[in-house]
Amino acid sequence: MSYVDQGMTRTKIVSLMISIGLVSLIGLAMVLGLAVSAVQEIAERVTTVDIEEEEEPEEEPEEPPPPEETSPPPPTAVQPPITFNQPDPVETTPEITPPTPPIRQPSRSPTPAPPGPSPTPTPPPPPPPPDLSARATPRNAGRWSAQISNNYPSRALRREIEGTVGVSVTIGTNGRVSGCSVSRSSGSSILDDAACKGMRRYARFNAAKDKAGNPTTGSYSTSITYRLN
Repeated sequence: MSYVDQGMTRTKIVSLMISIGLVSLIGLAMVLGLAVSAVQEIAERVTTVDIEEEEEPEEEPEEPPPPEETSPPPPTAVQPPITFNQPDPVETTPEITPPTPPIRQPSRSPTPAPPGPSPTPTPPPPPPPPDLSARATPRNAGRWSAQISNNYPSRALRREIEGTVGVSVTIGTNGRVSGCSVSRSSGSSILDDAACKGMRRYARFNAAKDKAGNPTTGSYSTSITYRLN
């Protein structure tokens, strides 16, 4: 008997659970159906609402203003033409007035100036001072020119170089050469350098003078010839 009761109890429990599940499903289906129908009804209401646009009132045509009354122009009176009698032209002769003769005034003799002291004669200007300026001149040019030529550079001798060098020198107040430059090259730098060195060493001059006769700087140009014997 106990085995039969236990089997019946289990069957009842299973049947009860199945019943509860069916009832729950039926309730859920009813709820979902109601929700779906409510949503459809709301959607139909929303879609069926017509939005009526407000119509703008039509503008009434404006009535044209009444025509203005124009008064006719006043009548004008026509005046008769007026004529003037012009007098005859009168010829007039201009009067010529004779010129007035000039009035001559009596001539007056100039009033002699009162005698005074005789003017002092202006002394003549003093004569300008004599111009004592002078150019620089060489002293014993033959001697120092020969010394420069005879002082033949050894390198030019070995190479047997000859030539003539033109030089321009500056002379100081002591009569000696203070500067030298080659005005015409011999074609050899050895001879050009030797000529300027010789002018500074051997050449002597009388110093140049200014207008007052004082010694001043001067210049001089000459040429030095180097020739093998």
